[in-house]
Amino acid sequence: MAANVETMFYVRETPWHGLGTRVLEAPSSQEALRLAGLDWNVIQEPIYTKENERIPGYKANVRDSDRKTLGVVTDRYKVIQNTEAFAFTDALLGEGVRYETAGSLQDGKRIWLLAHMPHEYIIGGEHISPYLVFTNTHDGSGAVRVAATPVRVVCSNTLNLALAQAKRSWSMIHTGNVQGKLEEAKETLLMAREYMDELGKEFENLRKKELSDKKVLDFIEILIPKDENFTPQQKKNVQRLRDDMKLRYFEAPDLKDVGRNAYRFINAVSDFATHAEPLRKTQNYKENLFGRTIEGNPLIDRAYQMVCAA
Repeated sequence: MAANVETMFYVRETPWHGLGTRVLEAPSSQEALRLAGLDWNVIQEPIYTKENERIPGYKANVRDSDRKTLGVVTDRYKVIQNTEAFAFTDALLGEGVRYETAGSLQDGKRIWLLAHMPHEYIIGGEHISPYLVFTNTHDGSGAVRVAATPVRVVCSNTLNLALAQAKRSWSMIHTGNVQGKLEEAKETLLMAREYMDELGKEFENLRKKELSDKKVLDFIEILIPKDENFTPQQKKNVQRLRDDMKLRYFEAPDLKDVGRNAYRFINAVSDFATHAEPLRKTQNYKENLFGRTIEGNPLIDRAYQMVCAA
């Protein structure tokens, strides 16, 4: 299936991979499990050699619905079932939780859901919608992670900047007392609110920082570098990307009233990073883009560092 997106559901608008089941209202956690195809469990089974000898210290994580092996893990690994993952989010946001998108990637090795936080923000006169993204893995490759992901509603740009004053994500590993660690996640909503408060202050600071057109063009050349040893085609490709980012800064209709400032530049870079067509799409392009949305996009972070230092 395209972009290794196994199953998912969404509300209102088509997500980045264009798949899923449209629903009018954000569903409950139980409905989400069914709609996203996550109503299966992971069971742990011993691993044997070809000679039928058990391999100590390791187990296989197996999906019970089709007996597919999702990964090999150590004995210390504690499975967080999909039902637990959704229940954790229910506990995090309370009765008013609004699930927006959920699904599994890489044949079920990774599950994720996007939940709308219960409060909206008006920052600098603009509507910023706060979300929490919850991800979980069943192959032993990563941590359980919760990330605050603010979205500028008018253009669907993600603006989870790496602030010094507040964390944008929280994670834990699949070992030890999982239930005890999940209790810590109840602080995440508070952390997310603190992040949004600090983000609002930073947006105001960025709006006050004026940028000359030349400075913006210099920034774009730094973000999308051109090497002298590039082939003519490579240089042409770089110029196309630069022109794309310039257009998003100078001509974007949703930024016409923002002013020539650092906030405008960050939004242009975010729009480029989120929506621009890459020169070459890999099989996992959309999946990787989604991952950068959760973790924080390095291109946006670099742009933010540059405008802060300007």
